Amino acid sequence: MIDPYEVLGVDHDCDEKAVRAAYRRLAKEAHPDSGGDEERFARLQASYDLLKDPVRRKVFDDTGYDPELADAKDLKGLLLLEPLVNEMILDDREPGSFDPVAAMRRKLSDDILKSRFHILELERHRARVRKHMARLGRRKRDSSGTDVLGSMLRARSDSIAEAIRNAEAQIEVIEQAYTMLEGYAYELERDETDADSDEDAARADDKAAE
Repeated sequence: MIDPYEVLGVDHDCDEKAVRAAYRRLAKEAHPDSGGDEERFARLQASYDLLKDPVRRKVFDDTGYDPELADAKDLKGLLLLEPLVNEMILDDREPGSFDPVAAMRRKLSDDILKSRFHILELERHRARVRKHMARLGRRKRDSSGTDVLGSMLRARSDSIAEAIRNAEAQIEVIEQAYTMLEGYAYELERDETDADSDEDAARADDKAAE
């Protein structure tokens, strides 16, 4: 994900005039016609387009993401996290009585395991199809010369291979969503029993230290 503030070298609270001035200064040296790098100029242009748009800038400041600048993997990860966030919001339990971030991680981990088991099943099925293909032969070719059964088995093998690729791609998206949860912690309410236990443990540690 491109950070437009970092690309343009401006502060997050800068005004539109500062954004424009930074863009013009950097664009002169980065423009391909002036011997600059085309990729760098494209990043400058994209960053300027975002920060000069108050709506897109507000969304970026609030979420850290912009659909036009975000990596495709990040966007797919966000799509996976969105329903999990909705579940957190709609949960009737009192906030602080459960850990929604841990629940999200468990859900994503379960989805990864399910996808891996699905891939194993697909691979076993594809292996069976290939064994049939290896043993399949015809004593006599028909007049058209069409290998009907062979074609059907090859098509089935190809479709299974495509399903495996899709499942592997889905695992990458789930792993990306899981990575996006890194660094988050959720503070739970502590009841009196937990507090007393902590105090008892602290007293025991003090006594042992004596």
